Amino acid sequence: MKRIFSTALFVLAANGAAFAGAATTDGAGALSLAALVGKYAPGVTPKEKTALAALADGHAKIAFPKGKTIEVAVDAISCRASNVDITQHACELTFGDKKVQVAGRLAHEIFATLLEVGAPPEGAAGTIYAAVSALDCTIDPDEIAQKAGGGAQCKYEPPKM
Repeated sequence: MKRIFSTALFVLAANGAAFAGAATTDGAGALSLAALVGKYAPGVTPKEKTALAALADGHAKIAFPKGKTIEVAVDAISCRASNVDITQHACELTFGDKKVQVAGRLAHEIFATLLEVGAPPEGAAGTIYAAVSALDCTIDPDEIAQKAGGGAQCKYEPPKM
């Protein structure tokens, strides 16, 4: 089992080596990431947070001003999950000078969604990390309501070291 895990971690780390510049993701992963981190974003209004939550919960047609988009910006996201104490998941979200700590299942959701959208995992001493910086998501509820696969896009950069 350890051999399989070590091989999988090596493959994941090798994939991460290709993450040298900015990346873009769209679709369900982008919507999920925007909704998960948007609930903590100070620049997202309460009405927008409610809309993001409804969209992420599968409600494509929501009451939202026509022609308006939702912008979610996060300076940095850094998540970690233990592969020793498998109950441990934590993320730190940075919005300017404000830092938000998220733990438990919500942190795992953010961590897993980062991996889903292409953030490369890195492993060290019993911990797997995933991080991005300069996350900028645009959610268009009108386009999502069309149920044609569009309406959510996120851009991000590699983590700042």
